[in-house]
Amino acid sequence: MHNKQHVTIGLLWHSLGSGNLGVGALTESNIAIVGDAAEKLGLKVNFLILGTSEKGIPDLEKELVQAGHSIECHRIRIFRQPFRDLIQRCDFVLDIGEGDSFADIYGFKRFFYHWVAKNIVCFFNKKLVLSPQTIGPFNGAGARLMAKQIMKRCFRVFSRDHLSSSYLSSIGIRGNVSEAIDVAFCLPFTKTTNNTESIRVGINVSGLLFNGGYTGNNQFGLTVDYPQLIRNLVQIFTQTPGVEVFLIGHVLEPNMPVEDDLHSCELLAKEYPSVTVAPAFNRPSDAKSYISSMDFFMGARMHACIAAYSSGVPVIPMAYSRKFNGLFGSLNYTSIADCKAHNATEIVEIIQNGFAQRTQLADQIRQSEMLILNKLDVYRSTIYDMLKTVAAER
Repeated sequence: MHNKQHVTIGLLWHSLGSGNLGVGALTESNIAIVGDAAEKLGLKVNFLILGTSEKGIPDLEKELVQAGHSIECHRIRIFRQPFRDLIQRCDFVLDIGEGDSFADIYGFKRFFYHWVAKNIVCFFNKKLVLSPQTIGPFNGAGARLMAKQIMKRCFRVFSRDHLSSSYLSSIGIRGNVSEAIDVAFCLPFTKTTNNTESIRVGINVSGLLFNGGYTGNNQFGLTVDYPQLIRNLVQIFTQTPGVEVFLIGHVLEPNMPVEDDLHSCELLAKEYPSVTVAPAFNRPSDAKSYISSMDFFMGARMHACIAAYSSGVPVIPMAYSRKFNGLFGSLNYTSIADCKAHNATEIVEIIQNGFAQRTQLADQIRQSEMLILNKLDVYRSTIYDMLKTVAAER
């Protein structure tokens, strides 16, 4: 049956093969959003994933093929012809900037690559949408000018939080901007419930922060000694009666020890043998399903916290950049431990209070479900309209 129209959608700076399950969560979620809209319109989608890895997720690929779609994963080599050829095949391009990489906080080189890739899309007159992400800061004057140049050429720019929206406004980007929310709030998962007597406490350990950032010298300017803080928390919860502690990695990069959460979790497990270390997950949905069985959660990887929040688990995000404060602030969720503002004593207190009030936190999370759906609808309806236009122009 080939009577269904096929559309080709480029997913730029997305990745399924990244050890960073956050990037994978964004990618799986964006595929689900585009897929839903396409089903409503009776369209089949060829997904072109353009990111830092050409690895895919076999289970996801099978699911898509069963639904009549297809998927290809390509590694971005922005200065080579194959990248241009791939862009020219697309009906339009959704660029998620790996969630928070359209900024210069990770160095100018990464920013420059993202900027060039966006310009190539526009050069071929393809509609470019910046999918919901943290945008900025652009602290360097050059980066700010370049960012403004390309955002003015975008069809739509979606921020995922109110801080990014007001930042965009402050640098003069207004006309094509909408505020949505992180697409990973709708990442599919299987809810697993805790059937044991114990209270399951999940601690997501960031390998990046544990190692002092890429530079090893507190790159993110934390006000706390992060490894010491994590040890304190593990100590506190392993000594709390009735509690079982799970150390959960969300960035699994065995070849990049500075980034790898699992490595840090395993080191801690040697010091605290009573903890359980979560397995290395094959896909973001698996990580979310595992996190959904916790009774309380804390973490410094934002997508681990989103997995908890969006599966109804009371969570204390441990922020190290404005993406946390922006995102959770947009949901009026104020139970955040800020590792750049609070000291260690304050953070422990915030987390212990959260643990004591976990039932209230769970209620608060439930009450924001409609807000999240409404924020996502802004983005969903844009995707729907764009697909409809492509189909009509055929």
